[in-house]
Amino acid sequence: MTTSPERPAAALARDARVPDFFIVGHSKSGTTALYEMLRAHPQIFLPELKEPVFFAEEFPRDAHRYQATASFEEYLALFAPARAEQRVGEASASYLRSPTAAARIAQAQPGARIIAILREPASFLRSFHLQCVQAHYETEKDFRTAIGLEQARRRGEQIPARSRWPQELLYSEHVRYMQQLRSFHEVFAPEQMLVLIYDDFRRENEATVRQVLRFLDVDDTLQVQATEANPTVRMRSQRMDDLVYAASMGHGPVWRAAKKAVMAVTPRGLRRQALRALQRRLVYGAPPPPDEDFMIELRRRFRGEVVALSDYLGRDLVTLWGYDRLP
Repeated sequence: MTTSPERPAAALARDARVPDFFIVGHSKSGTTALYEMLRAHPQIFLPELKEPVFFAEEFPRDAHRYQATASFEEYLALFAPARAEQRVGEASASYLRSPTAAARIAQAQPGARIIAILREPASFLRSFHLQCVQAHYETEKDFRTAIGLEQARRRGEQIPARSRWPQELLYSEHVRYMQQLRSFHEVFAPEQMLVLIYDDFRRENEATVRQVLRFLDVDDTLQVQATEANPTVRMRSQRMDDLVYAASMGHGPVWRAAKKAVMAVTPRGLRRQALRALQRRLVYGAPPPPDEDFMIELRRRFRGEVVALSDYLGRDLVTLWGYDRLP
């Protein structure tokens, strides 16, 4: 089984659609909402499977919530239902932080258009930590403590049993925005890249989506329905979460049999909606207020990155994100 997009991919691509555009990240920065809103556009095709993660070859195939595709043929099959006149895309939030994804995407689709969304580093990491707890990758619920475990985890220590890819928990690596953007700018022309800021997407949702539609050369005058997806939550009940997790993953003979029966009669999308509804009702609650002292500490730590990013993008993110007002 191969994951390489190298030619004879050219011969394969003559008979199959390689995506025209990629939403490359970051997670917890509006990528899921953007994916859902673009899917509703008649001139755009995005597959039901979000996060194929095909071009990030260093990530284990089973390290993500959704089953990653294993071969180029299977990957291309995701886009087979697209109509000839549609723009075809995919959304894998891991691509932006991958050291290999940019070059591999460029090899398979040199003309690809790339969309990235960046969020203020401390807020992003807090939200991402809560997501890792929710997804069972992280067992340390205290954000400050989890950040403090980075050095031990680099040595392979204190890795949660359910973590299939420990590098996911090296939180500071996720906000190396300059390095991440440069890896894409090295292989794609500036006009092929659109870098969005999460604050704009939250504040001017419709206008930002129309900007994306213009970037993709599709009709930007159609109605845009604002969507909120993948909200930040906290785990309210560990015991109930373990029970729902066991049921959804088919752990144990009883749950395995039940899952098999449900899969036989229920479409994947409906199963996912039902699971999310159950989790919202029984497992998750509103996130706790942030530890403001620690958030200030993190912003001091990442100020240099934000200053450099502001210069790189030609936009004053220092002021937008409040880094000019740090005590």
